Amino acid sequence: MRYAVIMAGGSGTRLWPMSRESKPKQLLPFIKGQSLVQISAHRLEGLVPASQRYICASYKQEALMRQALTELGANQFLGEPCGRDTLNAVGFCAAILAKTDPEAVIAVFTADHIIEPIDQFQKIVDHGFRIAEQTPDTLVTFGIEPTQAATGYGYLQLGKSIGGGANLVDQFKEKPDSATAQEYFKLGPTRYLWNSGMFVWQARTLLDCIRRYQPENYAGIEKIASAWGTPRQKTVLDEIYPTLKKISVDFAVMEPASRDAKVKVAAVPMPLQWLDVGSWPSFAQTCPQDGHRNATGVGKSLLLRSEGVLAASSDPKHLIVTVGCKDLIVIHTPEATLICPVDQAEAVKEVQKLAAEKFGAGYV
Repeated sequence: MRYAVIMAGGSGTRLWPMSRESKPKQLLPFIKGQSLVQISAHRLEGLVPASQRYICASYKQEALMRQALTELGANQFLGEPCGRDTLNAVGFCAAILAKTDPEAVIAVFTADHIIEPIDQFQKIVDHGFRIAEQTPDTLVTFGIEPTQAATGYGYLQLGKSIGGGANLVDQFKEKPDSATAQEYFKLGPTRYLWNSGMFVWQARTLLDCIRRYQPENYAGIEKIASAWGTPRQKTVLDEIYPTLKKISVDFAVMEPASRDAKVKVAAVPMPLQWLDVGSWPSFAQTCPQDGHRNATGVGKSLLLRSEGVLAASSDPKHLIVTVGCKDLIVIHTPEATLICPVDQAEAVKEVQKLAAEKFGAGYV
C-alpha cells in the first residue's frame, strides 16, 4: 500500500526570530496565510489517501500540528522525543508502518518546499511510486535542475536511463565543496541534479539498508518498533531515540546505496517550480515584490527609496519603515528584531545560538 510521510521536525533556525522552538517555521502561517506544513499536506490530496498520510515531528508539536492539519487520524502523528537527523526519522517511520503493513511503499516529503504546478508534481511522484513498486530493491529520489553551484544540496550523478525520464544514480554526493559544486554545475542537468530531499522506497528495502550500513541505529529503531502499540511504547521511545547516532539519511543510506550492488538508487527529474524555504532570502521569493526588488512578508511596511529589502513582522499591525536602504532583511517580532544584509543571511543560524547563550532560552 502507498503511504506518504511529511518530515516536519526542523527547527528553522535560519528563519529566526520568527521561527522559534515553540512554533517553528513549518507551523507559521506566513505564506499567503498558510503554513508550510499545510501547503505540503494539501499538495498530496488526490495522490495518497488522507488515511495514509503521516506527519513526523517533535511530539511537543503534536497539538499544533493537529490544529493545522485537522484531517490527521489518531495514529497518523509520529512524534520524536528529540531531533536525531533524517536517518532516524525516516527509519522510525518506516519501521512503524512496516509493522502493520510489510508491503508499505513510502513517499517521504519535507515541510520546507513550495512546488508548482501540483498536478505535474503528482504525476512525477506517481512515477516514483511505480518504480519502487515494480523494482523493490530501488531507492527513488527526485532531482531538481541546479540553478547555481550551491554547496548546501546533495548532487545526483546520473547514469543509465531506466525509462520514463528516470536514471540510475552512479554517485550520490552530499554537500560538496565549492570547487566540486562548480564542476557539477558546469556539466549541466543531464549529468548532475540536486537531490530534493524527497524519496520513495519500500519500507523493508530502506530498513535493510539501515541494517547493513548503520547497524547500531537499526537495532535501536527495531526496539522502538517492537514496543510500538504496547504500554511501553513511549517509555522505550524516550529511552532509545535520544541515544541513536545523529546522521542524515543522505550520508547514512543514499551515498553507500549508490555504490552497493545489492540495491539501486534511481533519480526522477522534477522539472517544476521548486523552492526550499529555508532562509530569509528564499522566503522573500514567496512574497509580493515591487519594482525595486523589495519584498513584503506578513505585516505592514513602507520602503521609501529602498531596493532589495525584505520586511516582515509577526504582528499584522506593526509597521516597518526603511528609508534609503539596499539589500537588507528586517524581521520584527515582539521578542526580537533582526536586521542584516541579505548576503549575511546564513549567519542568522549563528545569531540564534548566540542569542540563546547570552539572553536565555526565551529568545529561541
